[in-house]
Amino acid sequence: MSCDHLICAQCSHPVAEGRCPTCRNARDRMHGEGPVIPPMLVLAGLVALLFVALLLQRLA
Repeated sequence: MSCDHLICAQCSHPVAEGRCPTCRNARDRMHGEGPVIPPMLVLAGLVALLFVALLLQRLA
């Protein structure tokens, strides 16, 4: 998502310009976040890890 087309409800200017503290906070929140791992991907990874651990336990 981009803040290029968002309008601030506080100052009625584009959020990308960051004219008021509300704009700057919203812009920083949108652009400051790193890559977010979806929760389902984390859950799938944990299930796969559990499957591998159980498989290794049976082979040993």
